[in-house]
Amino acid sequence: MTSPQDESKTQNLFTESGYYQPTDTDTTGSSTSMLSDVEDRPKPDANRWHGGLDLGLLVLRLALGAIMGAHGLQKVFGLFGGPGLDGTARMLESMGYTAQPTLLAWITGLSELIGAVLIVLGLFTQIGAAALLGVTANIVYVQWSGGFFEPRGFEFELLLAAVAFALLFTGSGRIALDVNTPWRRRPVPFGLFFLLVAAAASVLVIVLAR
Repeated sequence: MTSPQDESKTQNLFTESGYYQPTDTDTTGSSTSMLSDVEDRPKPDANRWHGGLDLGLLVLRLALGAIMGAHGLQKVFGLFGGPGLDGTARMLESMGYTAQPTLLAWITGLSELIGAVLIVLGLFTQIGAAALLGVTANIVYVQWSGGFFEPRGFEFELLLAAVAFALLFTGSGRIALDVNTPWRRRPVPFGLFFLLVAAAASVLVIVLAR
């Protein structure tokens, strides 16, 4: 038989090893419920590093921002062989946007530029994603009759719209200026709100400008 002193030494040995966690049974004679054990666990940090996830979101943001930003520079400033505002207005007219095409050219070009900058910086990410989603959704609508595949189809614009849509609900990730903002920690409600904003803006453009 072992003495109480021997049992105490054995318990101390397990405790010091780091693998033994005494329960309430060891100290008070009553066991702790599973529910209270769960409640005592620390909540996960909303700002913790996610490794591959944060890196993947950065790559998506940079790719989407670079593509849409380049198109915005083409429309507003005529860079990279772009049409400029006048050429963009004529292009919009040929697509059926006959009401205020110059104003719409400004809105489209600035939406692409500002949205791209916000996406790349990870600043107000949902606003930038909504702006780009609104533009790409209109392009998909216009090119729908051309079929799915390029060169006349909408497959490329659909991919851009899908990336913008995804960023609405994932947020920017930690490699961004949004890192300590409530819309990065809780992206879903903010994403839903700005999805409605993007949808409303797209419908208004289609109804009022065509």
